[in-house]
Amino acid sequence: MKCKTRNFLILSTGLVLGVLLAIGHGVWADRESPATIALPLDDLRTFTEVFAKIKQEYVEPVEDKTLLENAVRGMLSGLDPHSAYLDPESYKELQVGTTGEFGGLGIEVGMENGFVKVIAPIDDTPAQRAGIKAGDLIIRLDDTPVKGLTLREAVKIMRGKPGTSILLTIVREGEEKPLKIKVTRAVIRVKSVKSRMLDDGFGYLRITSFQSKTGDNLHDAVRRLKKENGGALSGLVLDLRNNPGGVLSAAVEVSDAFLDEGLIVYTEGRNPSSRLSFSATPGDILDGAPLVVLVNGGSASASEIVAGALQDHHRGIIMGDKTFGKGSVQTILPLGNGSALKLTTARYYTPSGRSIQAEGIVPDIKLERVRVAAVEQGSEGIKEADLAGHLENDKSNGDKAEKDDGNDLVELLTRDYQLYEALNILRSLKLYQQRNAKAQ
Repeated sequence: MKCKTRNFLILSTGLVLGVLLAIGHGVWADRESPATIALPLDDLRTFTEVFAKIKQEYVEPVEDKTLLENAVRGMLSGLDPHSAYLDPESYKELQVGTTGEFGGLGIEVGMENGFVKVIAPIDDTPAQRAGIKAGDLIIRLDDTPVKGLTLREAVKIMRGKPGTSILLTIVREGEEKPLKIKVTRAVIRVKSVKSRMLDDGFGYLRITSFQSKTGDNLHDAVRRLKKENGGALSGLVLDLRNNPGGVLSAAVEVSDAFLDEGLIVYTEGRNPSSRLSFSATPGDILDGAPLVVLVNGGSASASEIVAGALQDHHRGIIMGDKTFGKGSVQTILPLGNGSALKLTTARYYTPSGRSIQAEGIVPDIKLERVRVAAVEQGSEGIKEADLAGHLENDKSNGDKAEKDDGNDLVELLTRDYQLYEALNILRSLKLYQQRNAKAQ
């Protein structure tokens, strides 16, 4: 991985404040004070006048610190949904969050029209097990209406001691009435990479979020799959559905794992230090075997970097729904009092120069989210093998494993239609490769 950068550590293009003790991720930077700039004196006089009138006239006394912090928060919240002021407690939580262990419900959230919107539930967390889905709007927390709360206030209510519960009232598209879902809080330990064999020769790898060790975990997972398969894989499904993003360097490492060369992602902003580029290094972990990437509306930020890079380089087929569309980079700017600013400083672009900000990655093959019911046995009709006195196949090896595989695939079809179709695409690509090799 090659990076044209200055002296600071890139951490993330993550989402907005979440119920993960990590409140979104960003680019960490230590910068010198900017050059002296002209101050808008008239506007500052207005600010001072407003400050003084609140101190004198507001119905209750307000501390100066509270007013000033609220003013700073207002400045940042008016810029975009991802810029924010992090008080010392929030700043520490952000630093802890990249380790993959935190307390809460296990959802990435943002604000939409005054309500808390679920960007994505995290795998194997209380929120996912309770049935929370990407796109849900949370309108009430126990007996407290969300309308009128800031995102931080809503997040604070949703946090709590592990083992305690909270009742979420949710509005979900397609549901006539609000849903009430009880979620029990827990310490969340996110396993970033999960893997298993789907079928003979074909592997499955899911990345739930991009953490500092995700790249290493991916390499370990692929090695295990190859060992289980007894050799090279015939193809791989990379599942990024409902992956809300995370550490930028991890997204670059994951992309690099499947690419031999070329640009992975680059960023552009007003400040020269925010203009970065990342390129792939030689070596494809799959040795050119087919790759299918599953995405949906909960795939955001770092997930979109990976999907965009693989799509632009024609290294994998992107399947599913259009992604979330977060194409901005946040920089964490520490302040002297232990707090920090999370400030949007750049946009990132795919290798072909696409900005996915508010657009998302459009899949090569769009797959609807459908549920397939298994057909009852006995409805297939009569075949030759069912006729009395039929001739036996003298070349048959009586391979029972094939029937077992068929049952497994029916189960996969009914449980996860999109994954089933991804496996079918992999098989087709592998077959095409084999026939093309023979023709040459």
